[in-house]
Amino acid sequence: MNAAELRAVQAPFKERYRSDPATALKTLTAEGQLGVGSQTCRLEMPCGMVSAGLHPAAGGDGSGACSAEILLQSLVACAGVTLTAVATAMELPVQGGTITAEGDLDFRGTLGVSKEVPAGFTAIRLRFQLQSTATPEQLATLIKLTERYCVIFQTLRTPPAITTELSVV
Repeated sequence: MNAAELRAVQAPFKERYRSDPATALKTLTAEGQLGVGSQTCRLEMPCGMVSAGLHPAAGGDGSGACSAEILLQSLVACAGVTLTAVATAMELPVQGGTITAEGDLDFRGTLGVSKEVPAGFTAIRLRFQLQSTATPEQLATLIKLTERYCVIFQTLRTPPAITTELSVV
């Protein structure tokens, strides 16, 4: 898809959202089914079923996807889709590349070994290795705009309010 095709595809959405901002508000949903007795959670995704389980560093056998790694994969996926869309819109030559996310996690926190250690990531690094003939200035703008428009990046940078609710069925 080139810049003109991307603009043509997105134009009706942008116009609708400008004229009626309420139509831009969507609630996305994810749902998982608990694996009773197996410390797993099955996720139905458009590409198929994914079973999440404990990381081997927390006692898992490695057969399930680690939720923390899924978070990093979501960041990579979102950054990749955003970067390619922004590069297309800017008409920047990007012939390929690799995006890597690394996160530092101390398993003492999630296992309750130490109350002083957080259960989540303490640092995340997102790296872009691009094949491109664009100028350094163009690439800096590309990364800046990718950060700005990447939903997962912005959610991690500025966390939303999160609530929990319990119902017994």
